[in-house]
Amino acid sequence: MVFSSPTYSFPRYVFSSCSLAIHLALLCTVNALVKLPPNMTIPAVFAFGDSIVDTGNNNYLHTLIKCDFPPYGIDFQGKLSTGRFCDGKVPVDILAEVLGIKGTVPAYLDLTLKPEDLMTGVAFASGGSGYDPLTPKLVSVLSLSDQLQYFWEYVGKLKMIAGEEKSNFIVANSIYLVVAGSDDIANTYFTLRARKQYDVPAYTTFMADCAYRFLQELYDMGARRMVVLSAPPIGCVPSQRTLSGGIARNCAEGHNQAAKLFNSKLNSRLQSLSSSLPDGRFVYVDVYNPLMDVLQNPNKYGFEVSLRGCCGTGNLEVAILCNQFTPPCGAPSSYVFWDSYHPTERAYRTLIEPVVSKYIGLLV
Repeated sequence: MVFSSPTYSFPRYVFSSCSLAIHLALLCTVNALVKLPPNMTIPAVFAFGDSIVDTGNNNYLHTLIKCDFPPYGIDFQGKLSTGRFCDGKVPVDILAEVLGIKGTVPAYLDLTLKPEDLMTGVAFASGGSGYDPLTPKLVSVLSLSDQLQYFWEYVGKLKMIAGEEKSNFIVANSIYLVVAGSDDIANTYFTLRARKQYDVPAYTTFMADCAYRFLQELYDMGARRMVVLSAPPIGCVPSQRTLSGGIARNCAEGHNQAAKLFNSKLNSRLQSLSSSLPDGRFVYVDVYNPLMDVLQNPNKYGFEVSLRGCCGTGNLEVAILCNQFTPPCGAPSSYVFWDSYHPTERAYRTLIEPVVSKYIGLLV
């Protein structure tokens, strides 16, 4: 399998003969919050997909889907606007943290990457992307195909740093977090109506088939431990309440029904992959129902506001609309959503930390 590189800027690396020693030291710098099963080693964490796990790749693209400016990052270390669509850390950071690998997962296109960053995991995700190849084209971001091409390039760089044997070990034993589908449903299908030839059942089947092919290709490139998040109740995020929920800003039930239909098909595709590729681990993680419970019972989880985001009015502000002229609320941790589309770091932690404990054993 041969890939040509996408036409985007590449980071430059300085390789060091002590990279292996640095890598081993890094594994001890973060205290793991989750106990791994016996004889299980996870050397790195990688992320593919959309803005939920984009840690800054869109900073280097010609797109309006950006967030490398305040107030994004207000709760990140140093209050830096890194390109994460959040007030702080995003799920891939939290996953790496609770596994004891490292505190944050950098973007692959980050020009300041060091060799040791590559050895413990990077994010290839791009805000605005999706399983549908049309979705990223509509907003000029990295497609999943582009992300795979960068991963192919990454593996080549890793072999230069660590050698063939160590590289193969890292690729085969790391966790691959895949998060996509929301932008396909909310934007490509319902908002832009760019897939008029499909009804909802046909489009969700198309999405699931695209997801299947992506995971098969990732497996063919050496990945074995894949964790795939379901679509959330996308009709209940603040922007979709505003755009499609009527005057009362109710949840857009059509969006939610599409998400649930897609999730059932995605789960089925993952079971099929598990049957046909027995040495692979394809773990489906339901985030739809846990997030819906948080939205319906925010006080149970310590949140005060769930119908709007912290940034500006919280009804529509996202990406370039969430900026210095739309100041954030005083306490993001009391909100489920940071902007009108993305959860706060605290909401992510509420969802992700229990998931790791529940599903980690399935990756052995």
